[in-house]
Amino acid sequence: MGPVFRGLWWTIASREHYNYTYDLEVRNLKHMVAFLSVVSGRSSSEIQVYMDELLGDEKLREHILQLTAVSQEKYVADMTVRYGRRIGWYALVRALKPRTVVETGVDKGLGSVVIAAALKKNASEGHPGYLIGIDINPRAGYLLSGCYAEFGKLVFKDSLAALRELSPGVELFIHDSDHNPEFEAAEYNAVEARLAPKAIILSDNAEHTDELLQFAARTRRRFLFFSEKPKNHWWPGEGIGIASPAS
Repeated sequence: MGPVFRGLWWTIASREHYNYTYDLEVRNLKHMVAFLSVVSGRSSSEIQVYMDELLGDEKLREHILQLTAVSQEKYVADMTVRYGRRIGWYALVRALKPRTVVETGVDKGLGSVVIAAALKKNASEGHPGYLIGIDINPRAGYLLSGCYAEFGKLVFKDSLAALRELSPGVELFIHDSDHNPEFEAAEYNAVEARLAPKAIILSDNAEHTDELLQFAARTRRRFLFFSEKPKNHWWPGEGIGIASPAS
């Protein structure tokens, strides 16, 4: 199936017209395992276990489907759960066991609830953690509810102001809000003083800008990038940019 045909088919078959969701190619998932192993310092086999854990979580899948069916966003969301690169977010949270995760740009809350599910599992193993999701839209984040809301909260505020109000100790920061390069850089500057010494910074925009690369160089961090390869989708994919401690 060529990209033009896939695009036409998706236009008819899918409700999504932004923030597309999709599965990833099998080889791409293998590359993700290797990428996250390097980032986290955990074995590839451990990372694979975490990724399989998410893909096999029927309770989470049912939660997402049930809330999507009754949400105001149901006309722009498909009734199929596809995680894409967020599988990597889940595995990273499971591997690192962060105590504080901050995500800017929540939208429907798919990434947020995936992170909360990972934190829930961590807590059951004796490693508690908490998510702070930041979005300027008060309708955002409807998926972060039920038992998953115990592991995170939503802050509806301009992200720059909200980041400056955070307490120090952020161990994982995820930029997924306004993808304007200047705004992305401003978020890194706003959160910098709140980061834990060994914090990891993740960008959902690193395939479009060099802002995380530049931040990593300035703060003596290592920059790595994973590129998505969607399975049977016309969209070329996004990626995971990482700035992690150099040693």
